[in-house]
Amino acid sequence: MNKPGSKGERKLQKKYNSEKSASSFYKAQMLDYLNPEMQKFISDQEMVFLSTADAKGECDASFRAGPKSFVKVLDNKTLVFPEFKGNGVMASLGNISENPQIGLMFIDFYRSSIGLHVNGNAEIITEKEASKLVNPIDKAKAEKDGQHKTKLWIKVNVEEAFIHCSKHIPKLKKQDKVIQWGTDDEKLKGGDFFNTKGCKS
Repeated sequence: MNKPGSKGERKLQKKYNSEKSASSFYKAQMLDYLNPEMQKFISDQEMVFLSTADAKGECDASFRAGPKSFVKVLDNKTLVFPEFKGNGVMASLGNISENPQIGLMFIDFYRSSIGLHVNGNAEIITEKEASKLVNPIDKAKAEKDGQHKTKLWIKVNVEEAFIHCSKHIPKLKKQDKVIQWGTDDEKLKGGDFFNTKGCKS
């Protein structure tokens, strides 16, 4: 794929003399689909960072985690993952309902220390719709691990996929931790870690 880049990208590339480097990256590293290596990489991950924005362009960054392969690769243009129980704010889904653009960042901190950007359009789908897309066994496992019935899922149509290089990604060691999937226990969720209750006017 030879992507010309956004107007802002091109303007800055010209200003800072990085047009040649950017062009080389677009040609060599950017695809408009998920190749087999990217699909395998996503299927091995237990976490993903996502970015969304509302209709005004106001942004939100969030994090999702689940059992390995909780993000399902349906084909080389489509991903789907469950919306496990959270704080009830539904910031990411609220944004998607206004603006379908989404950015996903998968990072393997434990083995390759490589990242994968996936950008595209997202839509909120129901449990019934997900059941037609996701293997029932996988769906049941996701619900068991999440300790609640998934009601909503996010489906992503892939528009861009490209590497995030390893050089600044730390390599981490996974530690033992009992994951309290779906808990409403405030202490286990982190409590008032940042003392925000005491800051309310």
